[in-house]
Amino acid sequence: MPERSSRRRVRGAATTLAAVALAGTAALTGCSSDGGDAGAASPSPSPTPAWDASPASVAAVGDSITRGFDACAVLADCPEVSWATGTDGGVKSLAVRLLGASKAASHSWNHAVSGARMAQLPEQMALAAQEKPELVTVMIGANDACRDSVGLMTPVADFRASFEASMRRLRASAPKSQVYVSSVPDLKRLWSTGRENPLGKQIWKLGICRSMLGDADDMGAAAVARRDAVRERVVAYNGVLRDVCTRDERCRYDGGAVFDYRFTGEQLSEWDWFHPGRNGQARLAEIAYRNVTAAGPPA
Repeated sequence: MPERSSRRRVRGAATTLAAVALAGTAALTGCSSDGGDAGAASPSPSPTPAWDASPASVAAVGDSITRGFDACAVLADCPEVSWATGTDGGVKSLAVRLLGASKAASHSWNHAVSGARMAQLPEQMALAAQEKPELVTVMIGANDACRDSVGLMTPVADFRASFEASMRRLRASAPKSQVYVSSVPDLKRLWSTGRENPLGKQIWKLGICRSMLGDADDMGAAAVARRDAVRERVVAYNGVLRDVCTRDERCRYDGGAVFDYRFTGEQLSEWDWFHPGRNGQARLAEIAYRNVTAAGPPA
């Protein structure tokens, strides 16, 4: 009997200690016995900033497409017809559509450079950041694939590193700027369309995008493989643009809209049948405006 009584006392003490421990744990976690919040709640994560579909200023970075190259005259820039910041009434650039013609003239800036590759984008981004724009448009990558040979195309890893560096440069000075990233056009489709024009093919011989446009009528196995390699690299570049943009809460990728767009001869430059002409620039502006003002990013 004494031994049984001793065991009951030990069990009673253990039960009491367990109850005290549970009460202490509840006090530390701020939870009441009925599951309610008896203390300060854990801080909620910061909400993702809402996308502003009506930015009040636009800065553009990129390459010859954003400079309107070959849209008004042969082998010359024509920034007034730029899809991003141009003033041409027929094109109705993204800036004009967002801001109106008068405000677009004073609240948009074009820092794109014809011939630029991704390695030059960090410098352009730094210039754009100085304007503290509410929206930065990015269209670059075609020149990384358009080289004198397939072997000279920018490696995908280098392309990624430069784009990541570009975003860091922007965020260092303009952390709240939104970024709209256009996909790289399908260069093989442009070749397929442009090769129907004899004049365009003569301009191609001056050295435009040799990796894709060289020997434009050669349909041999080596030429076909070369063009396929260029297209595959463009697809990889677009994957990088998507991935890097997705990691930035204020960045929106076009979902491949420009890559998928089926440019026809009507949209291409009448001089080189490769770069967008006025009509093509207008189509790019439409695509950008649709994506920038959409309720959510492209699927």
